[in-house]
Parts: sequence; C-alpha cells; structure tokens
Amino acid sequence: MPAPLYRALPVLAALCALTLISARAAQADALDDITHRGVLKVAVPEDYPPFGSVSPEMQPQGYDIDTAALIAKALKVKLELTPVNSENRIPYLTTHKVDLAISTLGKTPDREKVLDFSIAYAPYYQGVFGPADIKVSSPADLAGKTIGTTRGALEEVALSQSAPPSAQIKRFDDNNATIAAFLSGQVQLVAVGNIVAAAILARNPPKKPEPKFVIKDSPCFVGMNKGETRLLTQVNAALTQAKKDGTLNAMSLKWFHAPLPANFLSAP
Repeated sequence: MPAPLYRALPVLAALCALTLISARAAQADALDDITHRGVLKVAVPEDYPPFGSVSPEMQPQGYDIDTAALIAKALKVKLELTPVNSENRIPYLTTHKVDLAISTLGKTPDREKVLDFSIAYAPYYQGVFGPADIKVSSPADLAGKTIGTTRGALEEVALSQSAPPSAQIKRFDDNNATIAAFLSGQVQLVAVGNIVAAAILARNPPKKPEPKFVIKDSPCFVGMNKGETRLLTQVNAALTQAKKDGTLNAMSLKWFHAPLPANFLSAP
C-alpha cells in the first residue's frame, strides 16, 4: 500500500466516524432525548388555579399538572415540572429548557410559526367580565372603562387590538395580581379566561364578575417545538386515550367542578 494512502487511513476512519455520529444526531429528536434521559420536562403555570397553583404543602397542583402527569405516564418516564408565566412559557420551549408547555396555551397563527400543537386537552375562552351594574356587551362599550388583564396573555393582546382609545387597560404581571386588582376595585372590569373568572367568583366578592362578551374561544393545547412529529403523535395518543377512558373528564370534575362539554370530548 502506498505510504501516503496508509497515513491517510486513520484520518479517513475518523471522518467516517464523525459522519456516522452526525447522522445519528440528525436523526435524534425530542422523543429520543426524553426516552434516553427517562424524564419529561414540562412548563406549567403556578399562578393560574385551577390549571396550576401551589398547594399548602408547596407542591404544584391543578388540571395542567395532572395533564403533564398523564402524558409522562404514557411515555413511561418521570416528570419534571418547571413553573412559568404567560410571558416566558414559549421562550422556555424554544430554548429547549423544557420539552412541552402545558400552561393553558392557546393556538394563534404567530405561535404556529414557531410551535406545534397537540389536540385540545381543555376547553377555554377569554372574555370580559364585570359586575351587573356595568353595562358592557362589546369592545365599543369599553370606552371610558378601566379593564385589568394579565400582561402577555392572549386576552391582553386581543383587548389591545379591539378596545377603543379611551379604554384604560391596566396590565398586571400575573393572574393573581389581575384578580386582586378587580377585588380591590382598582379596575372596573377584567379581561381574563373563564376559569379565572370562576376563581374570582369563588372568593365571593361584593361585585361578582358576570360574563359581558367573549373575546376569543381558545381551547388549551400542549405546545412543543416544531418538527417533533414523533413526540406530537405520542402526546395526541395519550390525550385521545384520556378522553376515551374518562381520565380528562374526571380531572375536569376534580378541578373545574363540572364535566367536560360533550362536543369537546367528541372532537378529534
């Protein structure tokens, strides 16, 4: 064998090895990573009861936490939860700090550019709520009113686009602050999800928040990074099974104190 070729063999072998490693890395995906580490990392809310909150024992609890647990069980891995808020839940996904976001995430065209979404796992809508003595039935009626909402939430974006210029929108850092603003009289109305309005009602305030109008019907979806087809398939399979066997409905009774709507359970 010629000397130059003989000397080149180790280099060629190393290049072949690197090529194989690169090919395997290219084929690896989030599901492979989850299976290899034996842990599913999920972003969940901690300030949005009953979807996510902290128990008196300082443990995460809620509908979203139970949803994360059922998916981890279906994947046969352990569960690691990361608390997030409306503003940082998507960045936690796109920077790969978590594998999934289960945090009352609604689907929008802008979000679909960077994320893939599962089938819906919970019904949800955003609306404007307020006491009976404030007559509001459309965005135009918000003129001159003070409305509280949570910064970065879907309803905050929609409200900013539809409210008249004279409407005073007060933005708060989390849902607890938005609820507190309504209860203390800092704002006349709130633009929140129906579940948040139910949480306000549970505190039995003097002025109960009645629904005024729907901003957007926006079911909750599990979010993940784009292109994770195998992970998406497994998540959808777990949620479909949970719809069929009554697990999701039992969770709804536990956390929302109401069964899931029949049209939601029958939807693909």
